[in-house]
Amino acid sequence: MKPFETTAGASPLPPLENLPQHGGEPVFREPWEARAFALAVELNGRGVFTWTEWAETLSQAIRDAQSRGDPDCGDNYYEHWLVALETMITRKALTSTERIDARRDAWLRAAAATPHGEAIELGRDGMPVPPA
Repeated sequence: MKPFETTAGASPLPPLENLPQHGGEPVFREPWEARAFALAVELNGRGVFTWTEWAETLSQAIRDAQSRGDPDCGDNYYEHWLVALETMITRKALTSTERIDARRDAWLRAAAATPHGEAIELGRDGMPVPPA
């Protein structure tokens, strides 16, 4: 499946000119960036939000970061994308901020309990994995 396709079929994406690209396709520095991108495309394809809502939310996340001193060099673009995703899914009541925070804490604990070079698995620290 291409990054611009969803399980429901092709979905028109907002313009990609500000995203890192190769051959007209978005490229990502880390796997989590691709997953965040794909999640936004899938949620849009399922009708959770429109691309207009997405663009407004992402733009606000970037403005908020800039107001806190983010130099906006482009190297943390997908961090803004992640903030926008979290904002959108809590606004649409798909989950809560508390659940996101609990899952983030579980991931950090699992990362700390994982030997270097091994895949991080939630629950590896022996603690229960909170629902997303």
